[in-house]
Amino acid sequence: MEYKCTVCPRQCKVLRSAEKASGICMSPALPRIARAAPHFGEEPCISGLRGSGAIFFTGCNLKCIFCQNHEISRGLTGETVSVEKLRDIMLRLRDEGVHNINLVTATHFALPVAKALEGLELGIPVVWNSSGYESVETLKMLEGLVQVYMPDYKYAKRELAKVCSAAEDYPQVAAAAIKEMYRQRGPYVLDDDGMLTSGVLIRHLILPGQELNSMDVIDFVAEEFEEDAVLFSLMSQYTPMPGSSAVPGLERRISRDENELLYSYMLRRGIVNGYWQDIEAAGEEEIPAFDGTGV
Repeated sequence: MEYKCTVCPRQCKVLRSAEKASGICMSPALPRIARAAPHFGEEPCISGLRGSGAIFFTGCNLKCIFCQNHEISRGLTGETVSVEKLRDIMLRLRDEGVHNINLVTATHFALPVAKALEGLELGIPVVWNSSGYESVETLKMLEGLVQVYMPDYKYAKRELAKVCSAAEDYPQVAAAAIKEMYRQRGPYVLDDDGMLTSGVLIRHLILPGQELNSMDVIDFVAEEFEEDAVLFSLMSQYTPMPGSSAVPGLERRISRDENELLYSYMLRRGIVNGYWQDIEAAGEEEIPAFDGTGV
């Protein structure tokens, strides 16, 4: 596999080959994976009792300075796998009894992932777990292959997106991507056990000192979608990481007051379907070991 890459909004147009890493994501054309195992750190409707079959891809097209998974998003770790092996990993996880196949940060590997999913009868939902920095054209390629979209909507402020992710266009790009995800799947569907089987779950990580950014994100969700259209997850788990101190204020965790202010604002805007983390959720306990397990 070899191609000039235009998969994500960066539009690098670099030549990616089966093994050679290149572009902003510093990844080869074939998927590179750091872990593939049941994961219990997602929202209850994703993790459930048996876990989510999380496949953690390495590299990233966004590379936020505060990324909790910086060990794999910034590095060249992981094992490069063929389309056939990726398909086998999905089937193995399915057979282990997970609720879904959770593709974590697979945007830059969308082409081989789509090939792996084509014609694959899993019998459980496929979850596209991403930063939200997606090309609408690439998402259209996934239509019918992905049942649950779980994007972040990190920034509604262009300047914040610029300094944290070198992506000043993030607000409008992610908004367009989320609208496309909703066009594909429509209103969310939960099964009798409360597991998400179809639809969109939008996540937002509260950043310390950036309440106005979070309010704008909440406004977008409240104004764009009807009450029962999407699920929303307001996360308080921000943990300072190497490099986050480059932006003043990001060297600390969020305060209880910030968290409760935004939770109250979310409710005032009528967003009641979804999740909110108590401040105690902050920490690194849910970050798995990226040691090649299951690959």
